[in-house]
Amino acid sequence: MAKAAILIDLAHAHLSQHLPGVVPIEAWGETSYFYNPGAALKRGTYFATIKQKDGANDKASHLDRAGVWRLNIGVKKATFIALFGTPPARPEKGGIIEGPWDFTVLDQLMPHPVYGWMGWVAVLCPSQSIWQTCIPLIADAHARAAANFAKRTA
Repeated sequence: MAKAAILIDLAHAHLSQHLPGVVPIEAWGETSYFYNPGAALKRGTYFATIKQKDGANDKASHLDRAGVWRLNIGVKKATFIALFGTPPARPEKGGIIEGPWDFTVLDQLMPHPVYGWMGWVAVLCPSQSIWQTCIPLIADAHARAAANFAKRTA
């Protein structure tokens, strides 16, 4: 599990220190990453999270297991489609998206169990190899957030 803790630190550093205009906010058992240069908006534009515990409406990944955490990335719709095809339907409140994914599997990129319908992707405890796959996805999500931020502040 020490490996997982090191990668959380790596992921947090990448998200909060290596991308311009990012503001991390801790709430609800996760760290949320917002694009918000100059604090121009109350929160900014949400583009990634690191989640370390189950929430009332998000228990599909069983984050209550020791050392298990999930990286969530809000990629562009075209990126999601290139990875997984058409986004699944929105689940009912408190539910998860339908599809062939096992949301408890470690080190596998998949749609987010709740927000996959919005084009979010997720991975539990990524290995170094999967982390390398996540870096361009994070850049994609950051670019999407920056574009949305520009629209909101224009």
